[in-house]
Amino acid sequence: MFTLIVLGIFGALGLGKEPAEWVYFLPLAPLALMLVTGLYLFALPYTAKQRHKPAE
Repeated sequence: MFTLIVLGIFGALGLGKEPAEWVYFLPLAPLALMLVTGLYLFALPYTAKQRHKPAE
């Protein structure tokens, strides 16, 4: 989705049409979703070690 929005913006600019200013903010929504899921996947191995720590 992010790639399609960015390609659409560049396509409109290539055709000589200036998109509305709010169109430039559209890629931020999927980008925020990718940030949240990426941080979750980054932290997952560290939290899994704490959850599956064997009892001593």
